[in-house]
Amino acid sequence: MQDIIRQLEERREAARLGGGQKRIDSQHAKGKLTARERLDVLLDDGSFEEWDMFVEHRSTDFGMENQTVPGDGVVTGHGTINGRLVFVYSQDFTVFGGSLSEAHAEKIGKVMDQAMKVGAPVIGLNDSGGARIQEGVASLGGYADIFQRNVLASGVIPQISVIMGPCAGGAVYSPAMTDFIFMVEDSSYMFVTGPDVVKTVTHEEVTAEELGGARTHNSKSGVADGSFENDIETLAAMREFFDFLPANNRELPPVMENTDAPDREELSLDTLVPDDPNKPYDIKELIDKVVDHGEFFELQKDYAGNIVIGFARMEGSTVGIVANQPMVLAGCLDIQSSIKAARFVRFCDCFNIPVITFVDVPGFLPGTSQEFGGIIKHGAKLLYAYAEATIPKVTVITRKAYGGAYDVMASKHLRGDVNYAWPNAEIAVMGSKGAVEIIFRQDIGDAEKIEARTAEYQEKFANPFKAAQRGFIDEVIRPHSTRRRICKSLAMLRNKDLTNPWRKHGNLPL
Repeated sequence: MQDIIRQLEERREAARLGGGQKRIDSQHAKGKLTARERLDVLLDDGSFEEWDMFVEHRSTDFGMENQTVPGDGVVTGHGTINGRLVFVYSQDFTVFGGSLSEAHAEKIGKVMDQAMKVGAPVIGLNDSGGARIQEGVASLGGYADIFQRNVLASGVIPQISVIMGPCAGGAVYSPAMTDFIFMVEDSSYMFVTGPDVVKTVTHEEVTAEELGGARTHNSKSGVADGSFENDIETLAAMREFFDFLPANNRELPPVMENTDAPDREELSLDTLVPDDPNKPYDIKELIDKVVDHGEFFELQKDYAGNIVIGFARMEGSTVGIVANQPMVLAGCLDIQSSIKAARFVRFCDCFNIPVITFVDVPGFLPGTSQEFGGIIKHGAKLLYAYAEATIPKVTVITRKAYGGAYDVMASKHLRGDVNYAWPNAEIAVMGSKGAVEIIFRQDIGDAEKIEARTAEYQEKFANPFKAAQRGFIDEVIRPHSTRRRICKSLAMLRNKDLTNPWRKHGNLPL
């Protein structure tokens, strides 16, 4: 028996070595951790249970029968993050460049299947050159098998992709179908076709970093949800992020210990909104002063800055935050911000996370680029997401709520549960000046009349009380009491039970 145990340990040691010490050193020289080192940082100490350590590929073409490495380029299994179960796979770039073979894909599929059975999240650490070309269609079939599992798991268990190296070609579509994508700055990239193909086909000169690096996908494309400086910082952030999420769609998010009083008042909020309606202010100040301990995990912070999304906690429980940002495009909704917020609201609805919406929106962004780009359908995505959502929805209008954008931003008409407004809020079809110039266009040449009409319109509509009279606003509240009001509302909504009519699925305006 001792001899057999010794052989087992030798086999394990060979598997742990991956592509060999030389390639491990090369990985370190690039400032990157190995697949196993990444799991050591991500998971609780000693919690990792590895599966399929000895799996090898079955290819016999192009001399591959003489090139086998135990594990075949991916480390899979399960462990815990802060004591909570998670399934993981970590691609090993030291083995065939992390390329995906049929066996490699089967290993990933196995942990995804088990995660679905037991109701636990999946985190994938991607670092791969793509499909293993020596296997041809078998490797492509492996990708498709993973894609199918991504789709079936969507809305059932949280799926997180962390891009920690190359991710190209068909490999990008699995992360694209997961719930969140995070990247490492200067060492990870994603694209469907690489710089060489781009140059051949379109004659464009572009580097891998420019085409699909972390900065590109966090600021231009909106593909990624965040980026961090290096492997260690990224994985530490994932441990923090993981704590906001429930294990599956049948559970509530975890509740953390909280010492921030739910009735805490913030008197500075009474002067947050400037008297000048055209002067901006930072909506993140409101978020920081309302949520527990000012802790806000913002997502896509460098993309579509006119809307802010992310996770926070109220009385220890996870909430999703959606807020118009007056500092960018005056808080107008456009194509990018509508898509950004819609996907986030739908995630929260999938996983029983209440959404708090802070509204200061003068409308949809006008212009030919928006209309030609399909703002009608893209704006409808956000409307659809809020209308479909059955989770608790609490809305606070801080200043402007004009036109169709008022309806879209979690209004009472879209089954908002509790809708508040600050006393200075303006809820109307449009701003007073524009409205008067349409209603009284015959008086445009008479400045005195227009001024009088504008004052009249402001008195009638540029306040929250008309909406409150109709019950569209549940209460006009003092800004400094916002946290207390939201906490009470969420406590009241804790056992909310609302279901949509049965259907196979709705037809989202894609």
